[in-house]
Amino acid sequence: MKKLFLIIGAPGSGKTTDAEMIAHKHTNITHYSTGDMFRAEVASGSQRGKVIEEYINAGNIVPIDIAIETIIKAIKKAPSDVIVIDGYPRSLEQMTELDKYLDKESEVQLINVIEVTVSEEVARERVLGRARGDDDNEKVFINRMKVYAEPLLNIQKYYESKNILQKINGERTIEEIVNEMDSFIQSKI
Repeated sequence: MKKLFLIIGAPGSGKTTDAEMIAHKHTNITHYSTGDMFRAEVASGSQRGKVIEEYINAGNIVPIDIAIETIIKAIKKAPSDVIVIDGYPRSLEQMTELDKYLDKESEVQLINVIEVTVSEEVARERVLGRARGDDDNEKVFINRMKVYAEPLLNIQKYYESKNILQKINGERTIEEIVNEMDSFIQSKI
């Protein structure tokens, strides 16, 4: 049985860095981002990969059913039994559809959703301070925060009702955050 942990958080919350650092510390943990999974599926030359590539090349969002199937396939093929995916779900539809697949899936169990919490002010400072690309500007940040924040309350309520939401304060040192998150994950596996 594969054990799945999802890490959510605002842009600039550090969720990807946290997940990468934890996976590097343990041989029994695999970290994925949805973008990495899509690229791997395209690279595999599969029929699903070809469909994903068509959507990506046209600048369109990959349909939810294909996205979920790709995620589940990547999880099943993961070289370890513990998988951490950051940045998912980003919408109520993504959350609901993943849950439907997991309900039918006997090989994968969602253990916890970890939310890395930061204020909008801290998120803005981090994103605008890193300026990794064209999308790290004030206008794009405002939109990304809006897209993140709109469904957040409902996502939180849903996972809280299942007693699987764990919040971690993301406004501390990376070491403190990673240590807390790592300890929490280790306590669940």
